[in-house]
Amino acid sequence: MNKPRGRGRPRGTTSARADILAAARRRFLEDGYDRVTLRSVATDAQVDVALISYYFGSKKGLFGAAMALAANPALLLAGELTGPLNSLPERVVRTVLRVWDDPETGPSLRTFLEAIVRDPHVARTFGEVIEQEMVPALAHRLGGDADATRRASVATSQLAGMILSRYVLCVEPMVSMSHQELARHMAPGLRAALAGPTRRPPSR
Repeated sequence: MNKPRGRGRPRGTTSARADILAAARRRFLEDGYDRVTLRSVATDAQVDVALISYYFGSKKGLFGAAMALAANPALLLAGELTGPLNSLPERVVRTVLRVWDDPETGPSLRTFLEAIVRDPHVARTFGEVIEQEMVPALAHRLGGDADATRRASVATSQLAGMILSRYVLCVEPMVSMSHQELARHMAPGLRAALAGPTRRPPSR
């Protein structure tokens, strides 16, 4: 019986990282994001769970690496949430466009998006990432109640629609619009989604 590799920082040449990624990808696609734990991946890869934290930091970090994403959507969103809320729509749109159009990070994201469209297992897994990582993080920034979750879900769906239109369906003029133009056109809708529907005054 193979013993798990030692705890902490790896020493010397090791296949631990590659073993973790292979186990994680298999687990995510078979079980979905929700059911996968760092411990279950560590067991499959025959490593100590602390080694996964050393290499990837968190479950969402492991997911991004396992899916070979040069830019992790959940981590990118988390980075933007630390800034002012009033400029969040513009910042998020510009960040999304920057990484998707970048020659280094864009190809892996486009490949992953094609896999989402083609493979229902990948689609389900990433849907769970959005539901369990991205929507809750955005909802927390909006106040954390049930209504904030609904607003966060609507906003993320708008971003997903922009990505699908520009990079899969190749709808014009979405494809040829500059980052500045798209941020300007997308921001009002995102801002409205984040604010929620206007309450109607009571009828007299």
